[in-house]
Amino acid sequence: MKRAGVSSHLIAIIYALLFSFNASAFDDTHKNFLQCLYHNNSTSLSKLVYTKTNSSYSSILQFSLQNLRFSYNNTPKPLVIVTPLQPSQVQATVICSQLHGLQIRIRSGGHDYEGLSYVSQLPFVIIDFINYRKIQVDVENRAAWVQVGATVGELYYSIATKTKTLAVTAGACTTVGVGGQFSGGGYGSLIRKYGLSADNIIDAHIIDVKGRFLDREAMGEDLFWAIRGGGGASFGVILAWKIKLVPVPSTVTLFRAPRTLEQNATKLVHKWQSVASKLDNNLVLGLLLQTVNSSINKGELTVQALFNGLFLGGVDKLLPLVQESFPELGLAKEDCTEMSWIESTLYSSGSYGQQPLEVLLNRSQVNTDSFKAKSDIITDPIPESGLEGLWRLMFEDEAKDLELVIFPFGGRMSEIPESEIPFPHRAGVLYQIQYSLHWQQKGEEVAQRRINWMRKLYSYMEPFVSKSPRKAYINYRDLDIGVNNIHGNTSYEQASIWGHKYFNNNFKRLAYVKTKVDPLNFFRFEQSIPTLV
Repeated sequence: MKRAGVSSHLIAIIYALLFSFNASAFDDTHKNFLQCLYHNNSTSLSKLVYTKTNSSYSSILQFSLQNLRFSYNNTPKPLVIVTPLQPSQVQATVICSQLHGLQIRIRSGGHDYEGLSYVSQLPFVIIDFINYRKIQVDVENRAAWVQVGATVGELYYSIATKTKTLAVTAGACTTVGVGGQFSGGGYGSLIRKYGLSADNIIDAHIIDVKGRFLDREAMGEDLFWAIRGGGGASFGVILAWKIKLVPVPSTVTLFRAPRTLEQNATKLVHKWQSVASKLDNNLVLGLLLQTVNSSINKGELTVQALFNGLFLGGVDKLLPLVQESFPELGLAKEDCTEMSWIESTLYSSGSYGQQPLEVLLNRSQVNTDSFKAKSDIITDPIPESGLEGLWRLMFEDEAKDLELVIFPFGGRMSEIPESEIPFPHRAGVLYQIQYSLHWQQKGEEVAQRRINWMRKLYSYMEPFVSKSPRKAYINYRDLDIGVNNIHGNTSYEQASIWGHKYFNNNFKRLAYVKTKVDPLNFFRFEQSIPTLV
């Protein structure tokens, strides 16, 4: 078993104290927490800790806040922010938080859709991994160790500096942290060839509830299974991932083919549903639905279906594949651009042709706004009448700045068993939808109005999506589908309301692992895995 920092003897002593101390006995919780934290880390940790009296507290808190819906003055703020550089500082934070009755929130890139990586209704501490983001790329063994504070863009960049023909399967948004993305599954343009990010994780480092530093061998296969798609924050504090690098050709082809309602988009989208999951595994043909100004009916809106994707190869091989399976799209050579894989990651993040590869190192989003998101898993094509009803909703005033990002599954995703990792959405899935509604206006009244409209859209889609349960993707977190109790424990039955939607039949095993590794349910939040007792 690998350990680092705090000694196992000290861990045992402090952990035992949890049963004999009552947090309410302390007059000033956060001061006592800090005294505990500094006790063995005074020199190394004091400059990495921010309290509300620190002049940098607000800037550190706000830097990785990716949804302005959680930036209001009445949003609960952490008593302390810890920005660790080494495992021992995380170990101390975990132990001292328990000792002094504080919850922990774990932030990698700050993209949790419901703000759960930096908001809690109970007194809490944030472990912000903004400084914990080293990456080691091993080309010879086709693997990389990446600390959880690194972004997807930083990982892409580090790989590209070492090789042009190896890649990693991860997402298109390059400012997302690998800590959260990989622990929930993680997918992108290589999904149909190589599966999820989590499918390619081969080792990990985690600090458990007892403050122990564990690798895959030390944590055991049950816990290693759970953190790859089950949301790691329920089980401990993940520090780093070891992920496989996968081969890609020197030339890939990106393509974009926008089609509006006036250009037969309804029939094209309907046909796409039966085609995209069955295409060659080297091809991902995705879809983005949004409203745009009509070029035919001036002053009116229309729905645009943007067919876009990546092919692992040249355009001369791509066009015949699409022509054979989806001739109605009319994909042409001028819709396509050949480039390297790393250039394709820039294009997906909206920076291709404008900036150098170093833009991947930017941790800040170009635009930050307020948003509400939801997700659905689709197993049967939506009829044209259902799509036409969706278009009518998209024309409503409250639908302004709505996007539907639709991503096909199939390929490698259909070959991996549902129980291989906690992410269950495999064989039989045609595609996944992410609904996201954005707004710039401030205020809770505006936010509630837009959220209510999103719920209206979600209700409309119910007849057309997966059933018993209506499935969802954990990385598109949605508290509307169910939450745990804020105070005290939550029963397995209550948590199953939301748990089966994310994890289907894997939820019971997740709860079993939780019971084994965190029996007192310290690592808890609105949608944390419950114990079985």
